[in-house]
Amino acid sequence: MTQAPGKEQDTMEVAQAQEGDGKDNKDIQKSDRLTPFLTTVPRSVTRFKKLPVEKTPDSSSPPEISGPQYSGPLEGPFGLGPLVFPVFQRFNNIDFFLFLFFVVVVADGFIFAHVDQSYKILEEEFSLTDTEKYLMDYSDYYVSFMVAIFVAYYGGRGNRSRWMAASAFILGITSVVFAIPFYKYEIIRQFEDEEDLCEVTNATDCGTSRIPHRSICIYLFIFAQCLHGMTAMPFYILGFTFIYEHTPKLSTGIYIAIADSVQVLGYALGLAVGAVGARSSQNQALNGDANVHNFRQWQKVWWSGFISVAVVSWCTFPLFLCFPPRLPGGNKLIREKEKEHLFFDKRLENKEFGHSLKDLLQAVKCLVSNPLVMCFSLCKTSECLTLKGNLKFVPIYLESRFLMTPTLASRLTALFMFFGYTVGRFLGGLIVDRLEMSFKNKIRFIVLTSFVSVCLFILILSVECETAKFAGITEDYDGTGILGNLTAPCNEKCDCPNKHYASLCGRNDKEYFSACYAGCTAYKYFQGEKTYYNCSCIKEGLTTSDSDGHFIDGTSGKCSTRCDSLPLFFAFFFSSIVFANLSTVSVNLSILQSAPISYNSLSMGVTFTIWRLIGSVGLPEIFKKVSIKSCIYWNINNCGLRGRCWIYDVSKVVYMMMGISIIFQASLTFFSLLALFNYNRGVKKNTENMVKKANASKQEKT
Repeated sequence: MTQAPGKEQDTMEVAQAQEGDGKDNKDIQKSDRLTPFLTTVPRSVTRFKKLPVEKTPDSSSPPEISGPQYSGPLEGPFGLGPLVFPVFQRFNNIDFFLFLFFVVVVADGFIFAHVDQSYKILEEEFSLTDTEKYLMDYSDYYVSFMVAIFVAYYGGRGNRSRWMAASAFILGITSVVFAIPFYKYEIIRQFEDEEDLCEVTNATDCGTSRIPHRSICIYLFIFAQCLHGMTAMPFYILGFTFIYEHTPKLSTGIYIAIADSVQVLGYALGLAVGAVGARSSQNQALNGDANVHNFRQWQKVWWSGFISVAVVSWCTFPLFLCFPPRLPGGNKLIREKEKEHLFFDKRLENKEFGHSLKDLLQAVKCLVSNPLVMCFSLCKTSECLTLKGNLKFVPIYLESRFLMTPTLASRLTALFMFFGYTVGRFLGGLIVDRLEMSFKNKIRFIVLTSFVSVCLFILILSVECETAKFAGITEDYDGTGILGNLTAPCNEKCDCPNKHYASLCGRNDKEYFSACYAGCTAYKYFQGEKTYYNCSCIKEGLTTSDSDGHFIDGTSGKCSTRCDSLPLFFAFFFSSIVFANLSTVSVNLSILQSAPISYNSLSMGVTFTIWRLIGSVGLPEIFKKVSIKSCIYWNINNCGLRGRCWIYDVSKVVYMMMGISIIFQASLTFFSLLALFNYNRGVKKNTENMVKKANASKQEKT
């Protein structure tokens, strides 16, 4: 690696500072290895208690449009073309930009939640094939993967706020496209309170009747997903780097934590609105008539949610257009940020690339050949995979291990992940700011927190709970049936459907998939609870009678188990999520500081390309194989098509599904250790080169 002659002394100082544990480099020369920690830890605690000295510029009074703050390159006033007014200059700061970023990314997260919920509805109502499921679920990932590098390279060279404005506008169009199927077509059929009782039927309907609007709804959904994948990249690449470059050093961690956490807030908001709206839609459908025009009422929560996002995103569109390429004082902050960046690949230092595709490929090649950029990109990917895996499998884990209903399991998972995600990221950003961590200390912090998270995930495996007996799955209908088959002589004439899982707990303390599979022929409500009678598969157990003297055979719901370990599980799970996210801000800052500041957007583009590629190609295959291996009972319709898995093997769920989170988090630890190794090797090599050049210079002078 070569170094410019005029920068030898500066590089020597940077190399020496990078090898230290903080600002005080005297600790390095102490022979006792314990002494630096005895000195650094108290100093860090004292520093953590102090408020940051650097603050954002005061924007309470609007500056003069022609003031010296606009004298730097690319800095300008807040306005739309020639429409520039002094009173609006109070908004020309990073705080207002962060507010708009917050609003539009919350809307984007809301879209993610609404898309996930509506996808499940389409999957159930349209009986999607495997190809249709894959395209509808991951088409946004493929588009993100294809456009990330181009958005990062060309958007990073232009006015990033205008790219954000364009994305906000397209996000509104995306929301409208998502809303069209739910507004124009009847997708959610009128809710019918059917009783799943044992009835002798000769139904052979395979359900082959075609839904007239099925194809157009699928095409619109895939098209909207493609638009969504395209609009997400400017938000998470260009908006992210714009915030980083315009924040003071001692506030960067908090700003990055806010920018990186708002999508989860939007996702949680979308889940909450969808859950409440779905219940109200069912009530409206039950109280309404069968008129075809009523479908817009019980689908209102879906199309109105998408339309609301469109309105919000379009409101931010003109405001983003008003920002200049750089905010007042931005050039000064960028020059300060340049001192924190490491240039291991000297081909990028002071290198200018053109607008051609060849220049783009050359710049990407330089970044990909930088070991630090690649290590931290893989750290970010592992972190995202952990989050995705938990969202996918923890609800299944709760259903299988603690016998929760799918709805309750999903809500508890979302709740604990949201708070753990938010607390971890904000606390991580606060620690980075208050301790003023050096680059090397950020890597050490990533290693430590990810390792603790792995240990906590492993502790989850030790949490056990008593499992109820399940007829046909763990128990063979008192010796009359076969394990793995819900049908037995006591219910073989009932022609039971398995589209809806409505568990029943019998008086014999055994659980049944539904009242039909228990052979029940009647039901009624007793003391606010749904009770079943005349169940041919339930012969044993204590009998109790209702107010009319009828003997109750079973009640709706899962059988209660003596499980006191659920709070322990959530304690371990919440702690593991917090520690898994403590390193997020450090990972993001390390990605940005591993390349010249002019290539921040491109380094984030490389990161998102890797993440989206793995997320769209490798991740679905992993999830699919794990689900197939762990499933005991699938929903198979009359046509023989396999739907969702209803019941999982508890032991396989514990070790395979929770093992995925452990593997992903362990990968984060490994890549952070690899980054630390490459960092030490790079600093050592740079220092040796500087010493050799200094000695050669002295010899020439003598």
